[in-house]
Amino acid sequence: MTQKTANGERSEGKKRTGPRTESAPDLSRIEVSAFVGAAGTGKSQRASQVARQYGIDFVIDDGLLVSKGQIMAGKSAKSEKNMVRAIRRALFEYAPHRLEVVNFLASHVPCKVMVIATSRSMMEKIVEKLGLPRPQRVIDITEVASNEEISNALKERREKKQHVVPVSRTQIQRNFAGKFVSQLKDLFKSKDRQDENRTVVKPPFSFDGHVTIEPEAIVAMIRRLIVLGDHIHHVHELNLVPDGDVLNVNLVVDVKLGDKNVLYLARLLQKKLTVGLSFFTGMEVKKVNIRINEIFF
Repeated sequence: MTQKTANGERSEGKKRTGPRTESAPDLSRIEVSAFVGAAGTGKSQRASQVARQYGIDFVIDDGLLVSKGQIMAGKSAKSEKNMVRAIRRALFEYAPHRLEVVNFLASHVPCKVMVIATSRSMMEKIVEKLGLPRPQRVIDITEVASNEEISNALKERREKKQHVVPVSRTQIQRNFAGKFVSQLKDLFKSKDRQDENRTVVKPPFSFDGHVTIEPEAIVAMIRRLIVLGDHIHHVHELNLVPDGDVLNVNLVVDVKLGDKNVLYLARLLQKKLTVGLSFFTGMEVKKVNIRINEIFF
């Protein structure tokens, strides 16, 4: 028995669609720039300065579309409560989020947009997802910040785990999942009025480094989720087929019917595994394939 787990009742992002399958509007008259630098090097802190220098209308940063410190569209990746979903949010993997930003930009063509990214690869993924033209210029953080400034920013990130969001506190606080630290002007004593539209925050997790979930850990989660109930008599086979941040699960089980029928129990198990794995890992569960080996009454 096979059921795709993506449906209208689940959270956004379950249906994996590219930027051009959604009848995307024409954004070819948007002039795109990119501002690139490793995480924690101070990109968001200097975004407004770079945007003014090149006459940028809108800045794309961590899932937000911002103009002069005001959120125009999107949702901050720092509003997510785990790193996997934050990364997917920043890359516009979720269709409703992506379409909100694309439609806003389409209504303001022609304009100039700057994409902030931690690498050229990330920048290319964002541009492709949103259906934007290739950047006319790529500005590296080293072009606008000294080695000493970058080093100090990295030290602040490592020691305090703080991030700069390029909008005011009142703008971001409605959907931020972590802890507010201070307005940026309080820390840096800047005279630039646009600094008032940047806020220092501490997300509930760190963006630094890499996170790996071993398949054995996910299999252990599945086994734990399966036994939460009285209807599974025995598990014969359990195969996990990961594909990037997408999971496919294959199960062969014996079930105890009780007062429920086989179809109900299979769908209940599918839902339990889909919701549980998505919650604990932040990964998308694309399919849960269940084969009933034997039925016990």
